[in-house]
Amino acid sequence: MKVHLKTLGCRLNEAELETWAQAFQKSGHHITRQAETAHLIVINSCAVTQDAARKSRQLIRRIHRDNPQAKLVVSGCYATLNEDEAASLLGVDLVIGNKDKDRLVEKALTELNMDSMPALSTEPGEISLFTRGRQRAFVKVQDGCRYRCTFCIVTVARGEESSRPVQAVIDEINALHRQGITEVILTGVHLGGYGSDLGNNLSDLIKAILAETDMPRLRLGSLEPWELPDDFFELFDNPRLMPHLHLPLQSGSDTVLRRMARRCKTEEFAAIVNRLRAQIPHFNVTTDIIVGFPGETEQEWQESFNFIKQTGFGHIHIFTYSSRAGTKAAGLPDQLGNDVKKQRSKQLHELAETMKLKFFEDNVGHEFPILWEGYSEALNDDKQRVFGYTPNYLRVGCVIGNDRSVENRTLNCLITAVEEDNVVGRLVE
Repeated sequence: MKVHLKTLGCRLNEAELETWAQAFQKSGHHITRQAETAHLIVINSCAVTQDAARKSRQLIRRIHRDNPQAKLVVSGCYATLNEDEAASLLGVDLVIGNKDKDRLVEKALTELNMDSMPALSTEPGEISLFTRGRQRAFVKVQDGCRYRCTFCIVTVARGEESSRPVQAVIDEINALHRQGITEVILTGVHLGGYGSDLGNNLSDLIKAILAETDMPRLRLGSLEPWELPDDFFELFDNPRLMPHLHLPLQSGSDTVLRRMARRCKTEEFAAIVNRLRAQIPHFNVTTDIIVGFPGETEQEWQESFNFIKQTGFGHIHIFTYSSRAGTKAAGLPDQLGNDVKKQRSKQLHELAETMKLKFFEDNVGHEFPILWEGYSEALNDDKQRVFGYTPNYLRVGCVIGNDRSVENRTLNCLITAVEEDNVVGRLVE
């Protein structure tokens, strides 16, 4: 049977697809990238915003239109929050909520009568949809969140915190390394809460991975800037832990942060960033900002803007606030008009671009080990442009000869210039 897997949304969704791909393959089924030829299609949906929920519905309809004969399974946050709506969409055969995601493959095969003994069976992890031909893989280590930020629907959709045992994570990373993966990204809904249900913490997990695997590069996914263990910062002394963190700030105004029910004040956030940058040169801190949260006054916006400018970020994901049914923020007074939100978003986008270029320029003249991707651009008969990432997650473009392959190799590169959305370098022979 041919199975096609599709996702919308976060890195955690992508990590889950990787797990399902290997489970289907273990059951003897074939993973295909072609939705049109699949017998079974699984969609991992998103509902972080109303727009994401709309895109999930559109994707479900399009997938069914393109291949009406395929059995269609829908999971993820949209399917969990809107189970009846998802089930009623044309072509949907099975809805599996987040609480049953770990049994998705089993339920899909049995409930859709697709569990006949396959002619061919493979060992788990022998082939992998998302890692084949790629350099990095996402590894889900945790799910759920015990906090209730007033704007967030994901904690409602994902449920209580649940952490994977350390040994299970180590086994998966070692299996990925045997497949040729050279970088993994740990992901979770509340990654910093890892181990809250196991009696350990994120630092314990990272130490175990560094000690018990030979994975060359380890990254952390989005990490809330609180509950970081005391020994967390010193972990970055190990060069295998990459010097980049995505720390969602959401607002640079403490009064707005209180209305958001965020657990990190601006002073505490600044202390974390300063400590990271003092410890590791060129440490890259990226963030999320919500513009136009309910009740955000002009003074609060200026406070937020000034704090963001003062802190400096390598990149900002900017979200214009939109009311999300089921969240506390949707019922807050003083919802802002679109004109105000649009103007503030434009102002922040301009600042974000300036800060990104400054961070690029700060890295010019320095040499980094780059993990090179498989993607390249042909320039002429003799030359090609290849791309890769520095440890601090800058995308680097480099021109090499067509007779050379650097895919999935880590080779040093001197950063020489800035070019639009990436920096430019040359290989150091």
